[in-house]
Amino acid sequence: MNRIDTCFKQLAAENKKAFVAYVVAGDPHPSKTHGIVLALEKAGADIIELGLPFSDPLADGAVNQLGSQRALEAGATVKGLFEAVKKIRKESQIPLVLFTYYNPIFHLGVAEFARQASESGIDGVLILDLPPEEAKAEWPAESALKRISLIAPTTPEDRIRQIAKSSSGFIYYVSREGVTGMQDKLASGIPAQISAIRAHTKLPICVGFGISNPEQAAATAALADGVVVGSAIVNRIAEWGKSPELPAQLRAFVQPLAEATHAV
Repeated sequence: MNRIDTCFKQLAAENKKAFVAYVVAGDPHPSKTHGIVLALEKAGADIIELGLPFSDPLADGAVNQLGSQRALEAGATVKGLFEAVKKIRKESQIPLVLFTYYNPIFHLGVAEFARQASESGIDGVLILDLPPEEAKAEWPAESALKRISLIAPTTPEDRIRQIAKSSSGFIYYVSREGVTGMQDKLASGIPAQISAIRAHTKLPICVGFGISNPEQAAATAALADGVVVGSAIVNRIAEWGKSPELPAQLRAFVQPLAEATHAV
């Protein structure tokens, strides 16, 4: 089984929800990605989303955009990301999802990108700007990578059905309109939207966009199968990026978030 499937199966057996941590690969420097991922796993993360640095991350708010900028300025590349994943795989089997835009994939070639991602140890891809109609034609059918999809609060039911049908691994429900970023309170309407999605798929549903503290993580975990925290972590990397204690600092910050998610 794919590591993502195995992870959710194990969590279900333990009656736990998934804590998904997002970071920009290569931020603050490509040499740090390996240590950051291992620190997040030790903090309790069940799945890691690795953002592929991109010059025009239109779905991302300022925090994650700056993370991409720092990574690119530090020399991050697609090849470097895959090398970092290979290094991670020597020490960890945590599920890894590549969070990316379509442009870098198109530039390398879809089939070649899928092959290199899979061979490096990536388990799934979330392509933010590739619609399901085009994904079906573009993505190689033989690829073992899970195809995670986004569903938004404004997605109509027919579209939810279509997206769910073409997805695998899990569904990422974007809890609010707009771009990524930390928020003071959870978006309204999450329970109704999760119910609407569950009517069309048995895949786990993870909720992200705006979750930044343990209280919000626990409240979201009570509704969904998993919680995604990104900007709050990337913001700490921006703050602590030059510290030699960065992995330990991130572990201390993320652990309460993971514990709150698992305690529900």
